[in-house]
Amino acid sequence: MGTPTDLTLRDAAAAVRDGAHTSVALTESALERARAVEDRVHAFITIDRDGALAAAAEIDRRRARGERLGPLAGVPVAVKDNLCTRGLRTTAGARILGTFVPAYDATVIERLRAADAVVLGKTNLDEFAMGSSTENSAYEPTRNPWNPTRVPGGSSGGSAAAVAARECLGALGSDTGGSIRLPASFCGVVGVKPTYGRVSRYGVIAYASSLDQVGTFGRTVEDAALLLDAIAGPDPRDATSSPRPAPSFALAARGDVRGLRLGMPREYFVEGMQPEVEASVREAVRHLESLGAAVVPVSLPHTSYAIATYYLIATAEASSNLARYDGVRYGLRVADAGASVSEMYQRSRAAGFGTEVKRRIVLGTYALSAGYYDAYYMKAQQARALITRDFEQAFASCDALVAPVAPTTAFPLGARTADPVTMYLSDVFTISVNLAGLPGLSVPCGFDADGLPIGLQLIGRRFDEATLLRVAAAHEAAAGIAGRHPSP
Repeated sequence: MGTPTDLTLRDAAAAVRDGAHTSVALTESALERARAVEDRVHAFITIDRDGALAAAAEIDRRRARGERLGPLAGVPVAVKDNLCTRGLRTTAGARILGTFVPAYDATVIERLRAADAVVLGKTNLDEFAMGSSTENSAYEPTRNPWNPTRVPGGSSGGSAAAVAARECLGALGSDTGGSIRLPASFCGVVGVKPTYGRVSRYGVIAYASSLDQVGTFGRTVEDAALLLDAIAGPDPRDATSSPRPAPSFALAARGDVRGLRLGMPREYFVEGMQPEVEASVREAVRHLESLGAAVVPVSLPHTSYAIATYYLIATAEASSNLARYDGVRYGLRVADAGASVSEMYQRSRAAGFGTEVKRRIVLGTYALSAGYYDAYYMKAQQARALITRDFEQAFASCDALVAPVAPTTAFPLGARTADPVTMYLSDVFTISVNLAGLPGLSVPCGFDADGLPIGLQLIGRRFDEATLLRVAAAHEAAAGIAGRHPSP
């Protein structure tokens, strides 16, 4: 017999509104589930038990008074720990922010609360969202619920793992180069990375400001869409937020694919891919064809430059964004700070930042330094323009692109930590989407011989998340694997 945590987000919210479940019962069930599995999953950095139960109780009181509840009525959700939460510790997975408690909520958190969601806690991530496996966290790695010897993907691995392990009914993450889609693929859940500017970045602890975008995780396409409905839309506090109003994404996550043209980029099907990944993705495409979509070959010829382009632009922006952590205004200051301000900076940053963050700061600072700016950073921006143009040309002949999320399924913990370049290649199929500012989505499409999930990636035109959700929902219904989850 199922428990409340086995419900979809949509059904749970409907049950609270109808009185079939209380928000407190849903929240207690999620907290109990977290107690049962956190020792082996480690999805959370902070669980706000008291705050979550208080919020749930208030929602139940409002329902009892006959008040109208929001679309996420009383549903327990988790949020990545780089999203500021008023009065609740926000670490970004970093030691340097280990005691940081924001005085305000990020816009996406405000909107979750306005939709009557219950924020259960803050999920684990690679430090400052810099990583592809959630092994770079200062608070121990997260493990994949399908196999605890494997990574959950990163950097939003805690959010994806919490949804897959049924510790919450949905979650927020952020995606700078694949950090929602890769964990969604590895953990067998749905992950949506919206168009850059679709969702406010106000209150998001920045990694690379021209690439970061907040998105959603759900067990079903509709659940991820409902969360996106709650957080999307203009925000005057974010200068990069688009003024374009958001449509109903939940309504878009219905219908069929008849008449749509789907492009298969040849550069995303390469030698060295895990055969089961390629086979599952191609089978998913055949399913979509059988449902009435037309599949056409397309080319994205500058894909081979994406990794180098990304790791110049992202690290350059990171070196600028992370300069604020100086041991003065907030964050860690070591006890033995030295005799000068310079020594205090050096010692606090050396103690507070992890190896991967230091690596990216150094690389970004070098790329921006005198004599190298034009040779590296400006060249990367020119390559970014070419990558963006590739997508524009591809969309002249199709409505969306279909591709793998990653070349492999979830790899073993520790397998790539000693080789940063191999780790970076995990994102080879996701990075270009961020460089071009496009929406992307991962939806489960199969499993490998070891029972590890495989994700199908859908890529759309700017601000056309609706088409991606439509295709994903059609695939989900045809594949019949929605809601499959790891054993207890």
